[in-house]
Amino acid sequence: GNTVDYTLEDGCISMIPSKSYGGNLYTKDEYGNFVYRFEFQLTPGANNGVGIRTPMEGDAAYVGMEIQILDCEHPIYKDITPLQHHGSVYGIIPAKAEHHSAFKHAGEWNYEIVANGDNIKVTVNGVVIMEGNIREATKNGTADHKEHPGLFNKKGHIGFLGHGSPVKFRNIRIKELK
Repeated sequence: GNTVDYTLEDGCISMIPSKSYGGNLYTKDEYGNFVYRFEFQLTPGANNGVGIRTPMEGDAAYVGMEIQILDCEHPIYKDITPLQHHGSVYGIIPAKAEHHSAFKHAGEWNYEIVANGDNIKVTVNGVVIMEGNIREATKNGTADHKEHPGLFNKKGHIGFLGHGSPVKFRNIRIKELK
């Protein structure tokens, strides 16, 4: 992935966007069912995401899944849909409306994504902000009415998906589930 804009700095992986507009940074290995824990720090209005079960090529939100990392309370995002909010499975399952209690606007956040088969759960600071089954959520089509051909990938890479915003990540851990 983009090893130019993602750099090591003060024990963190820092996204420092350049003209390449952020880009993605992927794990070398592929993962199917896992617990993925990390901490992140956003800047005001920041937009990033975590790609799961995704190939390294293509738009990870569609060729895999994207879990939103977004300062969605910032005024520039006033018109987004719940399917785009922080913690949502982008375009598929919205984060819970009460997730705002877990979200902070400065400093470090704990974040956990559990992907176990079709069940996806996102926790921030001990609060479950999104939990759902992707197969159940799409039984009548996708919520955003777009094609998500990689939604049911059995495995793939995990990646940070940059959208041109400075963001820091640290204490990254992956535990595979059997």
